Amino acid sequence: MSRVLPDIGDLVGFDHAVAGQYVMRRTHSPLSSSRKSTNPRSDGTLTDPAGELFVKPCTATEIAFYEYTAAHHPAFADLMPTFLGTLALSESQTAILDESSATTLPKSTTPPTHAEQLVLHHKFIKTKRIVTDRALVLENATHGFRRPNILDVKLGVRLWADDAPAEKRARFDKITAETTHASHGFRVAGMRVWQGDEAPRGGHVDADGYKIYDKNYGREEIGVDNVADAFREFIGAGKEAGVDEELGRLVAQAFLAEVEEARRVLESVETRMYSSSLLFIYEGDGKALREAMEEATRVGQRAATNGKAAANGDVVPTTNGVGIEELVNGDGDADEDDEEDEEVLPKIYSVKLIDFAHAEFVPGQGSDENSLQGIRSVAEILRSIGDEEVGRGQKITA
Repeated sequence: MSRVLPDIGDLVGFDHAVAGQYVMRRTHSPLSSSRKSTNPRSDGTLTDPAGELFVKPCTATEIAFYEYTAAHHPAFADLMPTFLGTLALSESQTAILDESSATTLPKSTTPPTHAEQLVLHHKFIKTKRIVTDRALVLENATHGFRRPNILDVKLGVRLWADDAPAEKRARFDKITAETTHASHGFRVAGMRVWQGDEAPRGGHVDADGYKIYDKNYGREEIGVDNVADAFREFIGAGKEAGVDEELGRLVAQAFLAEVEEARRVLESVETRMYSSSLLFIYEGDGKALREAMEEATRVGQRAATNGKAAANGDVVPTTNGVGIEELVNGDGDADEDDEEDEEVLPKIYSVKLIDFAHAEFVPGQGSDENSLQGIRSVAEILRSIGDEEVGRGQKITA
């Protein structure tokens, strides 16, 4: 079913308070004291007041990639943030492109609203980033989490597309040579981890209680010898917020199942993606995380008892059949017509592929080994973390 998109005038700047996919890219971090703080709305991203949507100015290439993937590659589309449609943005007219019928619905030609001005400022002033009058409308991947912890993993050894100018190629090749892109096919582009209500603010911890790791963390502090420590930090730095070792192992195991699924899908399609990312999210409130896992397990038990999922004698959350990922993200086997009757479970974790400004399908050229190298490296790291001293903890199986 097509979702009714909001009017552009009802959108607001996508800032730190909404906690969205790209917050770590736009938030100043004391880990890089030489950087100037930037306005979190300066990239032109918008959301609805409820924070359910992520509206991102983008190129026609990225829109085409989302549209083609949704129409022809459903397994790949499942790896991406849910695509809801597009907004056409200009000084005098705003149009909504319906996701199912591709019918343009004109809006009133009135002076630009505050939200329009934000996008237009980005469009005409921030020309080094993007020149466009179109925006993607995606589901906000962090909506539904109480305290979302977020990790952005930039994929690839080669970071530039075929049409990149020589200066950009040289600059990106330098980044590759100086970071884990060269050795592992990825780098940590940024992350944030909630420290709890009582954590002192200031220093590395922002006003909302998140410890911020900006892009320089992955460039300057993480190298070949300690790359796995970045993931341990992401999963383990929330101990003060109640995310203990057992919960951390469960999260790592759940992440691994999703990364392995991404690997399987990418090995089955012929694409080229440059500077795309894996976006990892998990519930950073330890109490809420444990309660959500326990509830997902109870629902999984009931489903197995009813014959909706295979049971092997052990009751475990799983990413196959009916389990954590499908239950918390609404991807289970329930009929859409019965959606209103379904139990809405709290979010636990999510892994999505994002950033497709330089992505395309390339029939006949084979799978995207440039991106797959990074995905396989991430899987190995998560596998080692998930297997560390499993002890009495439940294991989420793939």
